[in-house]
Amino acid sequence: MNTVVHHINNHRFLLLPEKAIIWENKKTLLVADLHLGKITHFRKAGIAVPAAAKQENLSRLSDILLNYRIDRVIILGDLFHSHYNATWLDFKQFIAQFIEIQFILVMGNHDILEAKQYQAPNLEIVPEGLMESEFILTHHPYLHEKAYNLCGHIHPAIRLRGASKQSITLPCFIFSKSQAILPSFGTFTGSARIEPKKDDVVYAITDQEVIKVL
Repeated sequence: MNTVVHHINNHRFLLLPEKAIIWENKKTLLVADLHLGKITHFRKAGIAVPAAAKQENLSRLSDILLNYRIDRVIILGDLFHSHYNATWLDFKQFIAQFIEIQFILVMGNHDILEAKQYQAPNLEIVPEGLMESEFILTHHPYLHEKAYNLCGHIHPAIRLRGASKQSITLPCFIFSKSQAILPSFGTFTGSARIEPKKDDVVYAITDQEVIKVL
């Protein structure tokens, strides 16, 4: 798979086709909007989603953790989709397999489980923004006076146009002078097409590579 390095304030960020970022200076994996449990909710509602799909998010996350040197995982909100279901137990068992890695959840608007559900030896909860060096990590986009914002929530995607009026919409990373918005890591989470501004840098994501398009 093809990865791309993007620099912010002398920090190296490795952009992965798995729709995640490795903050190399910190040995930290950044992901946003997993929405675990959403597929279980769909299936309970009679929506025909393959049962195997609910394991896809954790399988991709596991592959990253096994293939890179990661000390921490910071989740930029919306880890779980909504109310409790059995998929939460899958996540608790998953992080127990990586007990040497610290998982930090910056709470998002969908993270509404009871406080006791978040209790785990290697899971830390941050209710609002997390300050880290000259960066502030949040779920919702947040413009800070001094710190560079890393966030999720938007599920950004970009429309690319080709010949004969053909087009394709792909998830993307978007970087402005003061903010980076991560794509949704989760499966079946949908996306929102963005209109980049003049100085934005945008990387589209395919199954196998990250491509700078702006």
